Order: sequence, then C-alpha cells, then structure tokens
Amino acid sequence: IGFLWDSGLEKVQATPFEVPQSPAAEWREAVDSAAELLRYLREQVPQIYCLEKESSPQEEEELVQNRLLHPLECFLFGEDPQEGLEKLKQGSTSSQLCGRVFKEGETVYSCRDCAIDPTCVLCMDCFQDSVHKGHRYKMHASSGGGFCDCGDVEAWKIGPCCSKHDPGVTASMVTVSYIIPGLYECAKKLFQVLLHYITDLLVWEESFELSGELQPRVKEDAYYCVLYNDEHHSYEHVIYTLQRSVNCDLAEAQTQTALIDKEGRRAVKKGTLRSCQQAKDLIKSNSEHISLQPLRVEILHSAVMAHQSFALRLGSWFQQIIGYSVGFRQAFCQVALEPSTERDRPCLISRLMLHDARMYKGARKIVHELIFCSLLMETECKRLFAIEFTKHYKQLQKDFINDDHERSISITALSVQIFTVPTLARQLIEEGNVIKVIVDTVMDLLREHLDANNRFHFQGYNSDKFFRIQVIFHDLRYILISKPSLWTEELRKQFLEGFKVFLGLLNCMQGMEEVKRQFGQHIEVEPEWEAGFSIQIQLRHILAMFQDWCSCDDKILLLAFEECLKALLRCNNQPFHSEATDYYMCKHILHVRPYKVSQEPVSIHLPISRLLASLYVHLCRMGTMERLQESVDPFVEYPLRCVVLAAQVTAEMWRRNGLSLVSQIYYYQDVKCRDEMYDKDILMLQIAASKMDPNHFLMLILLRFELFEIFNGSCSSKDQEILKQWNRLTEEMLYLLIIIVGERYVPGISQVTKEDVTMREVIHLLCIEPMAHSSLVKGLPENESHETGLETVISKVANFKKPGVSGHGLYEVKKECLAEFNPFFYHYSKSQHSKAEDSQKKRRAQEGNDKALRPPVPPPFCPAFSSIVRLLCCDVLIHVLRRVLQRAVEDRAAQWTEAMIQRALHLIGQGLLEEKTQLEDSTVEEVTFDFSLKARRIGSEHGKSVFHLLSKVKAVPSLEAQKDMIKWILQMFEVVKCLREKSSPTASMSMETTKPEESAQDKEKAERKRKAEAAKLHRQKIMAQMSAMQKNFIESNKMLYENMPESGVQGDCAMEQKELCVAVGPHRGSTPTEREVLTCILCQEEQEVAAQAPAMVLTACVQRSTVLTQCRGKTLSNKAEGSSYPLFMPPELAVGTHIGTCGHVMHATCWQKYFEAIQNTTRNRLHAELIIDLENGEYLCPLCKSLCNTVVPLIPLEPLTLNYENAEIVGQHLSLSRWIQILSARIKGLKSVKGQPDFRSILSFGLLWQSFSDSIAEMLVVCATTVHRVGLQTAPNELCPYVPVMAWNTCAFTIQAIENILQGEDKPLFGSLQNRQLAGLKAAVQFSAAQRLKSSQAVLLSLYPVLLPALGRENTPSLLEVDFFHLLVGLVLSVPSLYQEEAVDLQPSSVSSAYNHLHILHLVTMAHLLQVILSSTVAGGEEGEEARAAAELYATVSQHTEGYRCLSSPWFQLRRGITPFLRCAALFFNGLTGVPPPEELSSTAGQMEALCSYLALPPNVFQLFQEHKETVTPLLESWCGSSAITKVLKGEIQTIRYPRRRNHLIELPEDYSALLNQASHFQCPKSTDDDRKHPTLCLFCGVMLCSQSVCCQTQLDGDDVGACTAHAATCGAGVGMFLRIRECEVILMASKTRGSTYPAPYLDDYGETDPQLGRGNPLHLCPERYRKLNQLWQQHCILEEIARSLEVVNIMFAFEWQML
Repeated sequence: IGFLWDSGLEKVQATPFEVPQSPAAEWREAVDSAAELLRYLREQVPQIYCLEKESSPQEEEELVQNRLLHPLECFLFGEDPQEGLEKLKQGSTSSQLCGRVFKEGETVYSCRDCAIDPTCVLCMDCFQDSVHKGHRYKMHASSGGGFCDCGDVEAWKIGPCCSKHDPGVTASMVTVSYIIPGLYECAKKLFQVLLHYITDLLVWEESFELSGELQPRVKEDAYYCVLYNDEHHSYEHVIYTLQRSVNCDLAEAQTQTALIDKEGRRAVKKGTLRSCQQAKDLIKSNSEHISLQPLRVEILHSAVMAHQSFALRLGSWFQQIIGYSVGFRQAFCQVALEPSTERDRPCLISRLMLHDARMYKGARKIVHELIFCSLLMETECKRLFAIEFTKHYKQLQKDFINDDHERSISITALSVQIFTVPTLARQLIEEGNVIKVIVDTVMDLLREHLDANNRFHFQGYNSDKFFRIQVIFHDLRYILISKPSLWTEELRKQFLEGFKVFLGLLNCMQGMEEVKRQFGQHIEVEPEWEAGFSIQIQLRHILAMFQDWCSCDDKILLLAFEECLKALLRCNNQPFHSEATDYYMCKHILHVRPYKVSQEPVSIHLPISRLLASLYVHLCRMGTMERLQESVDPFVEYPLRCVVLAAQVTAEMWRRNGLSLVSQIYYYQDVKCRDEMYDKDILMLQIAASKMDPNHFLMLILLRFELFEIFNGSCSSKDQEILKQWNRLTEEMLYLLIIIVGERYVPGISQVTKEDVTMREVIHLLCIEPMAHSSLVKGLPENESHETGLETVISKVANFKKPGVSGHGLYEVKKECLAEFNPFFYHYSKSQHSKAEDSQKKRRAQEGNDKALRPPVPPPFCPAFSSIVRLLCCDVLIHVLRRVLQRAVEDRAAQWTEAMIQRALHLIGQGLLEEKTQLEDSTVEEVTFDFSLKARRIGSEHGKSVFHLLSKVKAVPSLEAQKDMIKWILQMFEVVKCLREKSSPTASMSMETTKPEESAQDKEKAERKRKAEAAKLHRQKIMAQMSAMQKNFIESNKMLYENMPESGVQGDCAMEQKELCVAVGPHRGSTPTEREVLTCILCQEEQEVAAQAPAMVLTACVQRSTVLTQCRGKTLSNKAEGSSYPLFMPPELAVGTHIGTCGHVMHATCWQKYFEAIQNTTRNRLHAELIIDLENGEYLCPLCKSLCNTVVPLIPLEPLTLNYENAEIVGQHLSLSRWIQILSARIKGLKSVKGQPDFRSILSFGLLWQSFSDSIAEMLVVCATTVHRVGLQTAPNELCPYVPVMAWNTCAFTIQAIENILQGEDKPLFGSLQNRQLAGLKAAVQFSAAQRLKSSQAVLLSLYPVLLPALGRENTPSLLEVDFFHLLVGLVLSVPSLYQEEAVDLQPSSVSSAYNHLHILHLVTMAHLLQVILSSTVAGGEEGEEARAAAELYATVSQHTEGYRCLSSPWFQLRRGITPFLRCAALFFNGLTGVPPPEELSSTAGQMEALCSYLALPPNVFQLFQEHKETVTPLLESWCGSSAITKVLKGEIQTIRYPRRRNHLIELPEDYSALLNQASHFQCPKSTDDDRKHPTLCLFCGVMLCSQSVCCQTQLDGDDVGACTAHAATCGAGVGMFLRIRECEVILMASKTRGSTYPAPYLDDYGETDPQLGRGNPLHLCPERYRKLNQLWQQHCILEEIARSLEVVNIMFAFEWQML
C-alpha cells in the first residue's frame, strides 16, 4: 500500500479531528488500551442507547457514528479514517469471490451443465455476466441465508467467475497483510477487544447485571420488558396479548408484532422494575389463555439492553470494515479462530455458534452474516472453521432440534457452505471422520425410538422434532456428493469406519415396523408408517452415493461387501419358528424351513439386504463375484417375503390391516422409493436365481406364495373368496417370474448403460400416452443432483409436439422405439399397465397389425447372471404352465382368469425368444436351452403338453382377445423347430398349415376393408344430416347468425341495389322486414320479437373500462372538478362504460324467476360473494356461465320505407342552414315561456310514436338504471336526468371498443364480428334509441351549444374537449325528444328523421375534421382534388386562428385521423336503421369511399365545407374563437392526436430472467427494510408495485386494500391484470373482492408454464399467449374469465384479493 506504519504515527498527532478530544489518541498511548476502550464504552453506550426519552433512529445512528464508531475507526487507521481508506484502496484488490448473501425470496440461478452439485448457485448479477446464461440453467427463490458461489473454483466445472469477479491479472492477495504490518497488528488488537465484547454480550445470560468492566457506576431503576419471537404463536395471538397487557392500540400492537417477528425481540414496556414485572406477568397470563405455551418475556436492565444493542451495531460495522481489505478480513478470522487462553473455553466463533440456539433472530442474522463475509471467504479460514464446526456438530444439531426457529436462521444451515466443498469434505472425513459424526448424531437423536430388539419403532413420535432430525441427512448427502478420484489409506480407513457406523443405523431399520395379517376383525388403530418411509426417502440418495463411493475403489468395495454381509448375518428379524422339511414336486426335492407371510410377522424395511444386492452386482462387474460362497437362502428369504407381501396385498388378503399397509406397498413400488426398495428386492431374487438350482428356486417361490399345494394338486376349495385369492396370487407369481427373467436393464445384470435404462423408462411412460416434459420428469427417478437424465435421451426416443394457445407441449414416442414395449414392464402401476396395453393395442389395430403384444427381445445377461434363463426351461415351470393352461382348456369356472393366461403366454413367448436367440448365435449341439422340446414333450402322451394345450386354448371363446398372441406363439414354435432342424421355415411348414393361415389373414383384411368402407359411408350420412340441421338452426336463430345481412329489397338492376346501401339521409335504404323468432334458453319456447309482445332479453354485463384511454398512467377520474362528464365525453376517453353480452336470449319473466332463485340459493353458498356480487344484481348466464349484471331488452327495428319523392320535395326546403334555424328556434322555444305556439308549426312532421309493451318498458328501466349506476358509480336512481345520457354514452363507447378491436386485428368492419358481439351491438343501439324521456329535452339544451355556439350557454366545452362520436350518438338519439308535446308523445316521421340524421352527421363530421386539423402538427404538400379541398379548408382555418400555427398537415393524414370516427358512425347507423352495408365494407379493412357513400357523405370529406360554405363559415369562426383553442395553439395545453393511439398490454422481455432482474432491483417506495417483497407488474401501464405487503396498503372507500387493488381502481377502473414476477403467474382482478390466477404467457423449452417457478427452467415469452391476454382485456372478458375460474374451483378458504 506504500506507506509504513511508523511515519503514519507522527501524522496522527498532528491531524486535527472533528471530535474535540479524540479518545483514539488516548487509547493508543494507554498501557492497557483494551481496558481504556471498554471503560469508554461503559460510559458512552448507555448515554446513546435506551435513554429516558425515545430518540429517533436517525438521531441515534448519528450519535453512534460520531461518538463510538468514528473514534474506533481513528484508532484503527491511526489517522482520519477517510484518508486511511483512500490509501488502503490504492493497494488492495477486490476479492475474486462474490459472497453476496441471499435474502429470502431472492432469485438464484444454478447451472445444470456446470455446477458440481445443485447447491452451487449464482446471484442475479453474476449470472447475467457469466457463461452459464447460455447453458441449461435453473432458477428458484432462495429460502435466505445462502451465498453466491461466483469465483469459487471448486463449485463449477467451467466458468467459475463472471466477468466482474474474474481475477484476470493474477493479483497477489497474500501480500496485502504483509505490506502493512503495523496496521495489521493494530486491527488485530482492536478486533480482539471488540469481538470479545460482542461475544460476551450476545452470550450474556444475566438480565440485571453486566460483567465487571462494563458495570455502570450508578445503577438506575430503568428496566425494559422485552418480548421475544417464537414460531409457536401467531401474529394475531401476539397482537391480542399486547393490546391486553401493555394498553396499546391496534396499530401500535401490529407494528410492534411485525418488528418482533423481524428482529426477534422488542422492548414493549419501559419503566421501573415493578412496572415491568407487572407487564411481564400480564403478557404471560394473557398469552396462556390462547395457546398452551406462554410467550417468552424477559426483563432487562437498560444498561444490558444498551450494550446488547451496540454489540449488534458493531456486528454490521465489522462487516463494513472487513469489506475494505483482505488484510482486515484475515485479522478478523485470526481473532475469531484463535484458541482461548482459558483451557476449557472454545474460540470466540465457537462460543457464538454454541450459543446460537439461545440467541434471538436479529443477533443470529448478524453473526451468520459476519461468518459469511469473513471465515467463508478465505480458503484456509474456511478449513479451520469447518473443523471447529465438525467438532461441535453434535451439540449444534441437538440445540437445533430443541430450538423453535426455522432452519434458515440456525447456525446448522451453514453446513451446506462447508460440506459441499469437495476438498473440504475429503479433509473432514480424513481428519474428523465427519461421516461417523453425522450418523452418530442421528443415532443419538433417534435412540429414544429403539425397541427391545434394537429396531426403530416410531409410534407416537413428535413430527416437528422428527422433521428437524431428517434435515441432518442432507449434511450426509452433501459430504458424499462428489466421489474421490484419489483414495489415500487414511481416507479408506476413515470412510470404512463411517460406513460401519452407517450400517449400524441401517441395522436398526432392518425389519422395523413389522406387520402381521389381521384375521377376523379389522385393525383398530392404524400403525405409524410414515416416519419409517420418510427416513427411507432421505436415505435413498445416500445409499446410492455410498454404493458409488464403494464402486470406485476395488479395495473399498470388497471390504464394504464383507462388512455388509456380516451386518446382515447379525440381523435377527423375522426368525423361523419351525425346522426345515422336505417338499417334492416333479421329482425334485427342496429342503427348506416353512414360513407363511400370511400368518407370521413381516417387514417391508430391509435396507441391509438391498445394499448387499447392490454391492454384489458391483463386485460382479469387477469380476470378483466368487465371494458369495455361502448358501443364498438366508439372503433371498427376506426380499422374497417382501415381494409376496406386496402380492398378497394386491390380492386383497390384507384388507383388514387398513390403509397404512396399502400406503406402504404403494411407496415401496413408487418412483420415490423403488430404486432402493422394490428394484433391489428383484435384484436379490435375480442373484438367487443365478445361484440356485432353477427347480429349487421355483419351488421356493411357490412355497412362499402359498401356491405349492395348489400346483401339486393336493389342495382344493369351494370358497369363492379363497379361489379368487389363489387366482390373484397365481397372476402375481407368474408376473414375478416374467420380471426375474425379463428385467435386465440394470448395469451389471446385462451390458447396459444408465442412459439405456432411462431411455427404456421414457419409452414405457410414453407408451401409456403422450406426455408433457414435467410429467415425464415426475415419472423418472432423480439422482442426488435432482437430475433424471431425461434431456440426454428424449430426442432419441420421442418427437416433440408444440402447444397451441393453451395446453402444453407433448412428447410422442417414436415408431421405431415401440419394438421395446413390454406390456409387463415392472415399473408400471396397475392402472398404467392397463392404459399402456389398451393404447398399444389400439395403435396396432389402426396400423392394421394383429393385436399380439409380443415380449421384446431383451439384452443378454452378463456371464454371472446368464444362468437365470434356465428358469424358463426347468421342469417346475413347464409343470406350472401346463397346470394354468389345463384349467383354461377345461374352463373350470373361478379357477383361472384371462390375466393368468396372458402372463403364461408371455412367459412361453420369453422362452421361445430366448431359445431362438441362442440357436441363432451358436450351433444346435452347444445349446442346452430346450424349452420348445420340453413344451412339446412333457405330457404329450395324454395330449396335455404345453404345445397341445395352446392349440386347444385358442378355441376357448372367452379368450378371443388372446388369439393373436397364441397364433404368434405357435408360429414361434415352428420357427424354433426349423432352427433346430436347420431347415428354412417355409419349406418345413407344411402347406396345409400355411394356406389356411394366409387365407384367414386375407379374409380378415378384406373384412376390415369392408367395415372401414361401411363406416365411411355412415360418417358421410351423419355429416350430411348435421349440415342440414345446422342450416335449419341458422334459419331459426337468424339473430345470432346475422353476420352478413341480405339486402332488404332485391332490386332489378345493380344500380338500384347500390343506391340502397345508404344508411343516412333522404336516400336511405329501407330496413329489411323480417320477423325475428327466438328461443328462450330457459323454457325452450319460441317467440317473435315485437314491440307489443312480452319482452325477450339478452344477458349482459355492464362494466367501466379504460381500454381506450389516452391518459394511461395519469390518474384521471371522470368526477374531476369542472368536468362536463357524463354530458360530454372528454377526448381522452379516460373511463367509459361498456356493455357486453354472451348472446343468450330469455323471456323477461323467465329471467326474473331465474334471478330470484339465484339470489335465494346463492346466499347460502360458501364464499359465493367471491363469484357474484348479489347486491349489485350479478348472476351467471344459465347456459354459458358468463358473468352478467343486467339484461338488455330486444327491440325490433321499425320497418321503414321512405317515400323518395316526398323526401326530395322536403329536401329542397330543408337545407342545412334552414334546419339549423328551425332547430335553434325549437331549442330556444323550449327555454322560453310556454304559450307561444308560433315556432311549433314548423316541425309539423311529428307522428305518434310507437309505444312498447309494459314488460319491455320495465326491462328498459332495469337496463338503463344498471348502466347509470355502474357507469357513474352512484346509487340507483331511475329519475336522474343523466340516465338516458349514460345509455347513449355506453352505446357509443361499446361501438368504439368494437371498432378498436377490429382495427387492431385488421379485420373488415362488417362480417367479422362474433355473433355475440353483433347481437350485443344491435341490442345496445336499439336500447339506447328507446331512451326518450321528457327529461331528454333538458339534456338537449346542453348538447347542441357545442356545435351551435349561437345557442350559447356557460361552461360549454370547446371543440377540443369533446369526443365527437359520443356527441353524434347523443344528438341523433336525443333529437326525437324535440317532437314531444305536453299532452301527446310524438316522434319525427321517417323523412324528418332522415334529414335530422343527415344534418347532424354532416355537422359533427365537420366539427371533428376541424378538431383533427387543430390537433395535428405535420406539414407537407400534395396534389389532387382532395388536397385542394383540404388546402382551402386550411386557409380558412388559419384566418380564424390568427395564424398561430401554419396548418398544412397532409390531407391523407387527416383522412387517417377521421376514419375511426366514420367507421364507428357506420356501425352505429347500421345498428340503428338496419340498412345493410355495401359489400366492400365486409371484405377489406380500409375502403373510405364505401364508408362515405354508406353514410351519405361526399367521397372527399373536405367538400362538406364547400357544399355548406355559407352556413359553416360563421360556425368555423365561432368554433375557432374559443379561448381553450387559443391556448392549445400556443402550445400551453397538450391535446389528443388523431387517430388516437391504440392501447396494448405493455411490451414484455423475451427472456424471463430479465424480468426477474428487474424485480431484484425493485425498491419498495414506502419501506426501507430489505424484507422479501412481491414485485408485481401492471400489464396495462408497466408500473411495478409492491403487493401483499403491509407497507403499501392504502384506504379505498374505507377499506384497507393492497397496492394492486388500489392501482387497479385508477388504472383499469377496478379491473386489473398483473404479473407477479417471483411467482410467474398472472393475476386477473375485478373489484376489491374478486380475482383469479391465470397462467403467465411465458413457456419453457418444453411448452409448459411454470407457476411459482417450481421447475425453474429458462422461460421465454410466447407471443400467441400474450396476444390472447391482450384480447381478453380488449374484449372486456376479464370479469367473465374470473367468474368462470372461480366457478370451477371449489373455494374452501377465501383468498383476500383486496390485500394484493
């Protein structure tokens, strides 16, 4: 670093410090600086912490810095700390290790390709900068407490460092401490004092006194009542207790409780000893009321409390100081590990570790973090620490067992940091025999569960404690995780020592928890079985790892095998109770002791036998298998009993033993345990079969299956139950033989690799059905690194099918792999076996093959096991097969089953295949395998040989399904015979046998073909019927299918046809006159829709929506001050009201009955309020379960035909200017005094208006009030003048939303809507048109002044503050109210309507054009008719706006700006008048001309201004004259541009880890602590929120709500779509109480989503799924989606969505 300490000393005296008289200098000069330092702390600490008056944390921290930490730093550096640090930084290098300590919930990454084991992880930042980003990585949430392994060479095969931590230049790290000896010594001295101080205080047990040097001179009567955290009491318990005991209010109690949970303890009362004592007693008694254990409360003197608080602060100060330099770190480690001067005392760090379980949470965290940033960052220190840790291991684990805190904050959790380092693990085995230490610890803790026979018995165990003991097994796994490549003598010795102790543990498990079959009555108490199996599951990988370790060294393998053999021979479980006797069958004698599984005790736990089997196979691979000289009888006995037990349970002989036994057998064969249980038992049986005489082996199996007498013919029964049991046992016994002979996919049994084994497993899983990747992974056994080996083989055996918009990707097995399918695969469960068999038979039938599921050709056995095949041709097996077939031929009822025959046939097939293989590989003379000869010879004299019986069985009618198989077997007999006679099969097969075979086959083929033809014809017929029915249905339900209405009047010439495609004005086409007859979905009766008929209604849902908003992100409410909503919709469309329908129709009366019934039944349902809000009139559509909250009455279109001549005449008088005059007069007349009849005569075109039936009128009110209530969020009030206005606004907004969807998907305006959208649109328009109340007149007075400023009213918004489509709908639908008189309801005639519509549309279009011009900016010039008209318009506008802006935006841009308005207008008038649109609008997306002609506008819209020049010029002037417009032109106010911006969901990154990265850097705006947060992304606006957290809760309408709910209220008008990043799921929300989860649009490479990141595979964005989410939002289907998902899920416990 370049400065020597001595020269630094002189500087110190001269440097002036901020602190007046720095104590640092005094300490340096003092003889005993340690005592001086402590004296200073004794004075200062109580003056800063725990004072009379509470000081704020900021003030406290400032005092600590100035008066305590700064002097310490001055003492350390000997000068101003800043300068000292600068010098340090120049010389030191940054560490190569990252060492970032993970918080709970933080995302960590592991590389499946390069990590030494799965515990090696990287933090987010290192991962992003590492090579592993391109590998097969996994991500998961940390449980807290681990640290980043970046830079650790032992953790990674390649790429140990990210780009930040790459050492690059080899920096000399060691020299740092050497260059500055003075500073190093000084640091050591200071660290020694301070670490002693910290240790003493953290392990301090006295509450009232301190040690001598810290004891204050005067002891005050100031005490604290301190409440400690535990895992026993809930939050509610503690809050309740605090409120009762120390009189604080709820909020304060909640805060205190949260802090106690976070820090581990908290002072809840301060005062004299007496008052604290009272509080303590109260807390104890109050907490005992609620739960049996009282809370832990202690009283501490304020000085003790103060020093303990400072000790914690020093802990985090140490972390900071150590981070400055490697030298400091080494000094700290040296002090921490230094042996104590007192003989019995451990070093400081050990004292802290041993006291860990008695410390509270906050103290533990500090100590663990200190260990992380010091001892674990230095290789040598880590080694010394590991030795200390191992030395105290047993004690630490015992403390952990009795501790009641989570493991993540226990010191024992550090084992993973030490034991997984390969070199350290070796050293710890050699020096501290860590295997023995760990196993001894487990044994000590489990000793209480041993019974008299020294076997475990877990009845009545404590599950929590037991769970903690199991965790210790992880440490053993960590130690064994990487095999040694080099064995030293010491390692061998210590490993074997450890192995022996481990065998001692297995010895206590061998034969534990025996079961005995119940006779007579059912078992009363289910015995405890889970504990035994949970240990077995923990040991499963450890056993495999011990085998791996043994197998990589020949010496060790032999010694381990011998030890295992000794251990097995010492076992005393399940002894025989009688002497051996002789058994005879087929002239063979078996001398063996009798034992009946069904009568004597038997155990499923045989770990030593199974370990022995495994080691034996390893020995065979080495070639030293001659070791097992003894008789194999004792070894085979126990596994055989176990297999028989499983068979008897399957045969339902143990039904009275209850579920516990069924569960044990399930796990015994399940993928979680079978590796070390069932599979090893089969292995042991194969070893026995290879060693014993095959006849003896089979006799033993028959004996143990209790079938010996039956096959000897000396036993019969009439009892159906017993016969059934015998049949089932026979099936199981035959199945076992198939397995012993056929299951050779074990490395060592035959020449296969682990990869071959996995491939076979995958093939058999996929033969059941195509599967997703995750299902395959679940079906395969994992190794110790949680790998299944699936990825390496899957591409060889399967093809991947990508998923669609929903569902997941599937793997399908490749054709060429199907030859390996074995219907009796030994890992199939019962259901899998039948599924696989069915699906394979189906597949063969589809391909036109026979249905025989032949046994596959297995790989040959290794030499040591080759003798197993002799089982197939031994006398006893032939005898058994003959017996089984004989029963079928004689068809003795209840004595045989088809399954039995199927298994027998499979065995015969195996025998023939074996013989065929042997004959093909060597000469006939060499082959001793004579299955086919014995099958033909034995019993042939009575025609009862296997071969003869097969031919007879073929004729048994109930065995139809096995015919193909029998046929194949008989062919195989011929093939083998030919091979034996060395002749070709065809020649030797006599013509007679082949001919019928062939002809039969041909016949069969022809028959199949005929059937296929017949089926095809039948299908065609049905399809034709369906098509006719469909047409019929479309005819009868016209309304739902009216996608493309036919033209109303079929004109003679095309010209006339074209003319009629006009929806507005005097040339309007006529409304198609067709009756609409609909069927009610509830009562199924048909009815015509008519004005006077009872009402028919459409189900509908009204909701507020922000889908079209132009001000996303700004919180705008329509209730803002001065806003003219709901009369005028602002152009931002901030919040609109949308009405949607599912298109189902009911009678109004039927609906009312249904609705009442729903109200009554739903009230009693659990959590019904989460699905439907009854108060607000919600219900689910009876047919499709969509969420609805109102109904829209269906109103027929009035059939109108214009008298075109009349219209022409009227048109000559009623020009635009004349119409404006009349209108203005009428409106002014409405304002003026009654009784001046003169102006009314002009509107003499009034007619009586069509009235509706009562029920329609009633439904109109129902719908209108819902729209009004939902849209304005007010109480229902049908008399409010805004009711009709809200109906019109809803109609307009719904049309705009539909147009927006069509535009977004680039679809034509007509003809591409879904039926339900179309039905809803028409119903909405007609419903709004029917809203003609007297009060509409008042509304009119407010609407017109926007267009006709001459009618001037105050507060009329300017052109730029109104959405003109909303205005258009309002004006068109409110005009008829001008015709109403006091006495009679009049409405305009068709002619006057036509002109009203035409003039309103023209006026509004011109005003909108002006609006577009005023808010556009781009300049440019073009040629052409339209361009000229546009230029002329610009010029006029420029005059009126006094040239604030040179308005010369290109005309086509204006056309683009106005198009959405025209498209909406076309949809609106189509719904209003029913005039069919021109063809062009149903085909392509644009088509301006067709639009204009349909709306009776000139093809060049700008011509409007020229046509009505005189009328418009004054209007233009007054429009442009508004002050608001002037402000906009000056640039003082921002306006909306046209066409409006289209809203999408936000853009998401392609790679999910980018989102996780974003989340990891997310800081909650309202809290500073580093607790786990749930960052949640709003998909509408992209804002990141902190959900499910108390810090961000706010009030909404008087309720506490979480951040997401509050945000959804403003951003989505109550509807929200959020992505919870750490959980990888989308949350849909609607209103405060309702929400549901939805799969995130991210898929892994296998086409699956990953909720909760459970699998942790890399995820990528799926654009189709994201598009679907976007559609869900745009089409207002979020509410519907939530209701549907909630309806499906049966909610037992309601989730509080509002707290999200």
